[in-house]
Amino acid sequence: MPERLTEMLMDVWIPLIILWITVLPSIYMAPLNQSQVLPSGSSMGLSGLSGQQRVLNRSKRGWVWNQMFVLEEFSGPEPILVGRLHTDLDPGISKIKYILSGDGAGTIFVINDKTGDIHAMKRLDREEKAEYTLTAQAVDRDTNKPLEPPSEFIIKVQDINDNAPEFLDGPYHATVPEMSIVGTFVTKVTATDADDPVYGNSAKLVYSILEGQPYFSIEPHTAIIKTALPNMDREAKEEYFVVIQAKDMGGHMGGLSGTTTVTITLTDVNDNPPKFAQSLYHFSVMEDIALGEPIGRVKANDLDIGENAKSSYDIIEGDGMDIFEITTDAQTQEGIIRLRKPLDFETKKSYTLKVEAANIHIDPRFISGGPFKDTATVKIVVEDADEPPVFSSPTYLLEVHENAAINSVIGQVTAHDPDVSSSPIRFSIDRHTDLERQFNINADDGKITLATPLDRETNTWHNITIVATETRNHSQVSRVPVAIKVLDVNDNAPEFASEHEAFLCENGKPGQVIQTVSAIDKDDPKNGHFFLYSLLPEMVNNPNFTIKKNEDNTLSILAKHSGFSRQKQEVYLLPIIISDSGNPPMSSTSTLTIRVCGCSSDGVVQSCNVEAYVLPIGLSMGALIAILACIILLLVIVVLFVTLRRHKNEPLIIKDDEDVRENIIRYDDEGGGEEDTEAFDIATLQNPDGINGFLPRKDIKPDLQFMPRQGLAPVPNGVDVDEFINVRLHEADNDPTAPPYDSIQIYGYEGRGSVAGSLSSLESSTSDSDQNFDYLSEWGPRFKRLGELYSVGESDKET
Repeated sequence: MPERLTEMLMDVWIPLIILWITVLPSIYMAPLNQSQVLPSGSSMGLSGLSGQQRVLNRSKRGWVWNQMFVLEEFSGPEPILVGRLHTDLDPGISKIKYILSGDGAGTIFVINDKTGDIHAMKRLDREEKAEYTLTAQAVDRDTNKPLEPPSEFIIKVQDINDNAPEFLDGPYHATVPEMSIVGTFVTKVTATDADDPVYGNSAKLVYSILEGQPYFSIEPHTAIIKTALPNMDREAKEEYFVVIQAKDMGGHMGGLSGTTTVTITLTDVNDNPPKFAQSLYHFSVMEDIALGEPIGRVKANDLDIGENAKSSYDIIEGDGMDIFEITTDAQTQEGIIRLRKPLDFETKKSYTLKVEAANIHIDPRFISGGPFKDTATVKIVVEDADEPPVFSSPTYLLEVHENAAINSVIGQVTAHDPDVSSSPIRFSIDRHTDLERQFNINADDGKITLATPLDRETNTWHNITIVATETRNHSQVSRVPVAIKVLDVNDNAPEFASEHEAFLCENGKPGQVIQTVSAIDKDDPKNGHFFLYSLLPEMVNNPNFTIKKNEDNTLSILAKHSGFSRQKQEVYLLPIIISDSGNPPMSSTSTLTIRVCGCSSDGVVQSCNVEAYVLPIGLSMGALIAILACIILLLVIVVLFVTLRRHKNEPLIIKDDEDVRENIIRYDDEGGGEEDTEAFDIATLQNPDGINGFLPRKDIKPDLQFMPRQGLAPVPNGVDVDEFINVRLHEADNDPTAPPYDSIQIYGYEGRGSVAGSLSSLESSTSDSDQNFDYLSEWGPRFKRLGELYSVGESDKET
């Protein structure tokens, strides 16, 4: 209770004491010389001059002033008196009028124009405006004339502790390494106070920790946070929550305060070694596992994080150090055991390894705490697997002569089953590699034989694949490549490299080289080709040519004499025998064609044809060809000209004077009897216009459109055909829509007045068998023979 009462008294009396100290000196300060500025704290003009000073003859101010002060946040029942202005020119009869202007004049600050008292009318806040500049002037009340020049003075707002400290940048986050020593810097915080830092202790701050002890401490005046406990372990506690307080008034009672929070995180250091979860690991693996495949994983746990938790794994001991390897998984930090060399259950069935895990990044500060590594034992058991056959060699190279006999043995491949329970092996050839089936293999012993003849010149190498299969498990298959090289034998005769045709100049000289030829041999002797050239025995004493063997394995043909003539003989044939150096040697005969040509003086061939002699003197072959080409061109032009003239003479359209309708077409053909009825419609002949139809013309477009004419009714057979034709002809001539040319062809009417009657069978109602042809003999000698023929035919039918 006494402490509470004391605190209340302090809260009431301390502001009053401050007000007394700051305001009263400015009001009751003793007068000073006019030419001096009053010291800080006084704010009132002085009156009265000593007699000694009045004697001085210099211009002086009639009144002086100093800075005035007013307490902020002061609020009372009446306006607060800031200060008083007074001039010694005032006789005391109130003829002086004081005028105030400047910042806040008339609103914030009001002056009594008679007494010069200045009052603050409003509650002031130093944090909004710390000082005000005003202008004071004394004038005559009656005339308003200035008695003195205007002068400026300042009213300062006196600060009080009305603002609490604030942390503008909070809340804060900081980190510090774990296991740091005491006093390690963590971070620094800063608080601000809006009060005046110059006057009093309103802005003097003191910092302290409200929460976060005993782990951290703070410097009271610098606000630097440091560690306060040693060996703080991140693995035990990683994050701390600290509350910092800033208090003004130097931290004394009655001051204002503000708080902020600081979240401090311990960062990791490598202070923990890796540790395997178990000391012994067991793995089993099939013996046929592929190289590089993972067998198992081990892991050493590390309480640290990040780089400090990374470890490397190694195999440091064991009987499988060269068989296995261990690598680190960068993501999971596990050690992966992989196979480096093939396993063989029949050779070794288990392996024991010692694996070590060690930190990559070591902190020297903690190395004395022990080795940052750990070891574990790994046992690997190899399990038996059904393995495919194994060939005695990964590849085979065989050689065979191209003249080897069919079914001869070329070579042999061998394979065995590596399993404990060995299985018999059967061999075969992958026919995809031997499409022509040139080789066979014995399925039991693997001997390869020749199936078809070989030709080295066609194919020197044959690459086949041999397949070995277990008889007990056909899925176990192995393959091996076999390269078969065909060795050469001398079975090809040499021949000219190309078909040569030599040219001999008529003006050539004896011993001149006519042609140099070379030979080729499809065989490939070990020591290279060496050819022998010779002429046929009957051509050895050839009077015209001879041969010469060159050192480069070629042959030169030389002329024995000069004076060759194309007119005498144009072409010479020279057979040459070519032999190789093989065992046995092979030879062939090739014929060289030598053509006699006309040459220039320097030996350039110009013409090799005999016809060149019949050309006119001075006329070359090129000139002759040009002349022939001109003649052919002229002939073509003449033919084209004649053709065009003919086309011009032929009219493109039919003229009126050549109307084709006037052409009479005569037919000497007689009707075919009843056969005509199969090809023609008799009714159509009786009505040529069609059955009430309309047939427009197709060759011309009629100027007038005619109505289709009505078809005439069929006329009886007794009508005169002349009259019928005339009617039809008249209609056709006057009908432009009739079919083109209006040709009169066949009409189904017979003439009248014939003595013999009708010969047509169109209207006959009897068959051939019912007719009697004896009457034909009565028509005359010409028809007698016809009657005999028909009579004989009828008698044959009856017989």
